[in-house]
Amino acid sequence: MLMAAPGGPLETFPLSTADTDNTPQCLNKALEGLPPRWKNYWIRGVLSLAMISGFFLIIYMGPVTLILVVMTVQIKCFQEIITIGYRVYHSYDLPWFRTLSWYFLICVNYFFYGETVADYFGALVQREEPLQFLARYHRFISFALYLAGFCMFVLSLVKKHYRLQFYMFAWTHVTLLIVVTQSHLVIQNLFEGMIWFIVPISIVICNDIMAYLFGFFFGRTPLIKLSPKKTWEGFIGGFFSTVVFGFILAYLLSQFQYFVCPVGFNSETNGFTVECEPSDIFVMQEYTLPTVVQNTLRWKTVNLYPFQIHSIFLSSFASLIGPFGGFFASGFKRAFKIKDFASTIPGHGGIMDRFDCQYLMATFTHVYIASFIRGPNPSKVLQQLLMLQPEQQLSIFHTLHSHLRDRGMLPPAAAQAE
Repeated sequence: MLMAAPGGPLETFPLSTADTDNTPQCLNKALEGLPPRWKNYWIRGVLSLAMISGFFLIIYMGPVTLILVVMTVQIKCFQEIITIGYRVYHSYDLPWFRTLSWYFLICVNYFFYGETVADYFGALVQREEPLQFLARYHRFISFALYLAGFCMFVLSLVKKHYRLQFYMFAWTHVTLLIVVTQSHLVIQNLFEGMIWFIVPISIVICNDIMAYLFGFFFGRTPLIKLSPKKTWEGFIGGFFSTVVFGFILAYLLSQFQYFVCPVGFNSETNGFTVECEPSDIFVMQEYTLPTVVQNTLRWKTVNLYPFQIHSIFLSSFASLIGPFGGFFASGFKRAFKIKDFASTIPGHGGIMDRFDCQYLMATFTHVYIASFIRGPNPSKVLQQLLMLQPEQQLSIFHTLHSHLRDRGMLPPAAAQAE
């Protein structure tokens, strides 16, 4: 592959290993003789089923495993994007480029995961003195770590490579913004309840599969030049299939506390808990249908979980806007003349190729929860109260006691004395 760097000579080097056939030999042997189109169809199908099965297994293993998987996926996506930049400009042998890239990844993760620990593990932090120190000065420590990396970058500048080094510095930071920030939002969604993790991811997977199937069997009209294989038939078929799938999945999951309760930390068992009184959006309610629908279906009312209505908006975003994350990734790959980000998954490309739409969906879900769902969280308020000094806690106790007594929710002081 020929690629010219800004201000440099034309160099020859491979940009991607995505064209390498790493399909399992047994699968290749079973599918030999099939036309390439159908062979790719079966490879993608078998590997998709394997990944979906793995996804169900991870959900069964609980929140800790899910968080570890999100971290692993994040690191792999970061590595794939950084490797593209490294291969493009490998001949320049930039000082400290890879070292600093990974250092900044550690710094940003330290900041985000530290914020998560302070928010959701207040009881644990309060109990451990070293954690109290780290929680109290977390942002200052995070800034100091980043500042050290910034200074290392400045010291690594070499006169003949200034422009290229600043280009790669920006490359690293944009990658951090796209990958690490979004994966942090995935974990934030998870703590709101596993349903906010499972449904958005599942509907993106459903849309990807159904758009591919409708496009494969019925596709005739090209959708966008960035992705020549995408068709209007696949886009529309994927939309309706995803809305129906999301609606049904929301109904099934809303029935179980394990999925709808916020993920919390139990200081007594030192483990995660998913027990609660389900909020109103996970309680079956009766809705009156519009007159037109009543006349058509002969139904006056219908019983639904409110979350099913929310699932329609999530599914619509996943189907109509989510694919633009994939188009963005396609444009990125075309800019560097590569087919896939990597060749990790046969028939699918790299991990980033599978998660380009997921990150956009995670951001939308987080914004949707913050805008339309989330109210005051008593457990988080309690965690913050436990981190205060005893005098401050006592002052808040007296203030709250007086407030509740004034509202008539507690008996007057005289009655209590009697």
